[in-house]
Parts: sequence; structure tokens; C-alpha cells
Amino acid sequence: MITPEEIKGILEREIPDSVVEVGDMTGGGDHFQVIVVSPEFEGKRLVQQHQLVYKALGKVLDGDAIHALALRTYTPEAWQGAL
Repeated sequence: MITPEEIKGILEREIPDSVVEVGDMTGGGDHFQVIVVSPEFEGKRLVQQHQLVYKALGKVLDGDAIHALALRTYTPEAWQGAL
């Protein structure tokens, strides 16, 4: 089982200058909601942004640690507009 803190740590290490929020959606430790804000997403389509997150999580997604992942990605500018 993986914790929200571990997911957050992985993403912050793998995606430069990112701000990450992770929540356990069900309390069961395998359904997570993730918000990632990063300048790395500038100029990338939503699918490309999500691919960067999936790549960063790599082996975690390949195993049984995460059953469901609700993912929202933003550039810093888009995040400011979403607040």
C-alpha cells in the first residue's frame, strides 16, 4: 500500500518545481485524487500533462498500489485562474 505522502513525494521529486496535493478518496489507500501544478506543463496538452504524471509514478502504477487515480493538472497560470 502507498500513502498520499509517498505519492506527493514522488511527484515533487520527478516533476520540477511542482506543487502537489494528494487525497485518499475512499480511505482504503488505493483510490487517490491528485492535483499537480507545474511550469513543466506549459505548452503541453492535457493528455501530455497527464502522461508526465503517469511517467513520474511509473512503477507505482504498474503494481497494485493504486487502483484509481483522479488526476487534475494545471500550469501555475491556470491554477491561479482556477482559485
